[in-house]
Amino acid sequence: MKPMLPTLTFSVPSDNGWIFEPKYDGFRALLYIKQNSIVLISRNGHDISSSFPEITQFVQKLKSSLKQFLPLILDGELVYLASRYRANFEIVQQRGRLKSPEKIQDYSANFTCHYVVFDLLTIKGIDKTKTPLLERKEALQTVFQQGGLPLHADPYREELIQLVETSRSYQPLWEKIVQHEGEGIVAKQIDSYWEEGKRTKQWLKVKNYREALFFLLGFNITNGYFHVGVHEKGKIIPVGSFTHGLKEEERKALLHIIKENGDHKGSFIELEPAICVKLKFLSFLQGQLREPFFHSFALEHSWEECTLFQLKLKNHFIHHDVRFTHLDKLLWPKTNVKKENYLAYLLDISSFMLPFLHDRALTVVRYPHGLLGEAFFQKNCPDYAPSFIQKFKIDDIKYIVCQNISTLMWLGNQLAIEFHIPFHTVKSHRPKEIVFDLDPPGKQYFHLAVKAAIELQKCFIRLNIRAFPKLSGNKGIQLHIPLSSELLTFEETRQFTAFFANYLTKRFPDFFTTERLKKKRGLRLYVDYIQHAEGKTIIAPYSVRGNERGTVAAPLFWDEVNEELQVDTFTMNRVLQRLKKRGCPMKTYFQVKNEAIKTVIEQLNDLS
Repeated sequence: MKPMLPTLTFSVPSDNGWIFEPKYDGFRALLYIKQNSIVLISRNGHDISSSFPEITQFVQKLKSSLKQFLPLILDGELVYLASRYRANFEIVQQRGRLKSPEKIQDYSANFTCHYVVFDLLTIKGIDKTKTPLLERKEALQTVFQQGGLPLHADPYREELIQLVETSRSYQPLWEKIVQHEGEGIVAKQIDSYWEEGKRTKQWLKVKNYREALFFLLGFNITNGYFHVGVHEKGKIIPVGSFTHGLKEEERKALLHIIKENGDHKGSFIELEPAICVKLKFLSFLQGQLREPFFHSFALEHSWEECTLFQLKLKNHFIHHDVRFTHLDKLLWPKTNVKKENYLAYLLDISSFMLPFLHDRALTVVRYPHGLLGEAFFQKNCPDYAPSFIQKFKIDDIKYIVCQNISTLMWLGNQLAIEFHIPFHTVKSHRPKEIVFDLDPPGKQYFHLAVKAAIELQKCFIRLNIRAFPKLSGNKGIQLHIPLSSELLTFEETRQFTAFFANYLTKRFPDFFTTERLKKKRGLRLYVDYIQHAEGKTIIAPYSVRGNERGTVAAPLFWDEVNEELQVDTFTMNRVLQRLKKRGCPMKTYFQVKNEAIKTVIEQLNDLS
């Protein structure tokens, strides 16, 4: 079957006969679950099961709990979830192009996708397409409840089949979509049938378009498309083309200017940067605009304002109170990194970094004059901070709580370089994680941090404990161990860290020490376990450090923790490139509960 398709609209239905769902950016697919087969069929009718083996493998394990509902046909979207309301289309697109079984298997492990379901077409082999939507939704919810499956999308849940949530109110859902930079909303009539292959007005899609400045680069006579670009440091960068959105008189005026002033090169008329326009677009991926269309002329702007950085900013939804200043300021002289480069890094890393800042009372290290100037710690939120920034008071200090990209970018513009977070959230006095800080006496002794991490990991594997390694960004390694809510007290975490710190020092006394005084450590690595307490902080994953190379507190895969590992190579650019190739090493971090640690603590208490 070919799926039913929604119609694009710019106006939202206002009567009570509609429900609203998040629209996810992925591959539309029908999932056929029979007793002897599981098949994913794309919108074009192709079997894509082999491209997303993790989905079919998950359903295979689930099949016994769904047995009473089979045969079953579900309608949904294959997605790589970045948040509860946003999916990363670029990753799904990459996965859809893979042909090699080895690469498909590798990507399914490192870029695991979800199948989010919004409709039910067949249950127990009975066709439900002529049943009203609300009845189909009720049956679908029953299936998910019986199967123990999540009732809303969640990137941190291990279940790969998830239900798309529905709402009877448009505005609250739309605000969440904008906040999370989601693709949009689908409005559906509650009594609508499912009509195969039809683009219907009973389903309407409202897209969350961005808007940015561009200059015209020319016109393609053959296909009638206008080409646009931006620039970075004066270098012109083509980013796409458009033809929709222009009124007839606007198109004629634009063509007249291009033909009069452009350079005719075969079927293309080339134009020097001069004419600025505002375009709306769905997203900016892999250097190209998705679904761009004309919004208005921007003759009050000069082409120099049409920067790549401006486009990247508009690709996100930054609060209007955030202003960016002194973008040419040199921050890291040794690597020639300017403020604009640093802010661009924060934009690109935001979806990976923000989950670790969420609900944490933040301490930052600011470098208002770059790495050559003085730095200072900032805990208290300044009086001039915009009103949208959330704060949390502890004693007499009003800490910033960085809940969104606007806050992150405002801090970036304030030249907050290092982001330090406590071990607990503002909602609890109990730790959300344990962190081992493995601190060698100098970079030349980094191999000791590698050895300590490997030895600890051997212990954790035996105890069924998941630990996630990350570079400190300076000269050491930190092992993060996530905890389920309210699992341990801080005193219990110190028992745990003290035991393993003493284990290392007793087994390898020439390499490791718990000595607090530096002069007594010699050339041994210091295993810091006393630091783990309420109010103490650790550098956040993906934070840049205020050292001369601007290296990053980068999460690592365990196979990277070896004698070839080098701290200085993990610059901002390399971390971003690595994420595109391998994904985030801590992507499952918030799924892990590590409840086995409670048993370890109990055993330690029995021994003492």
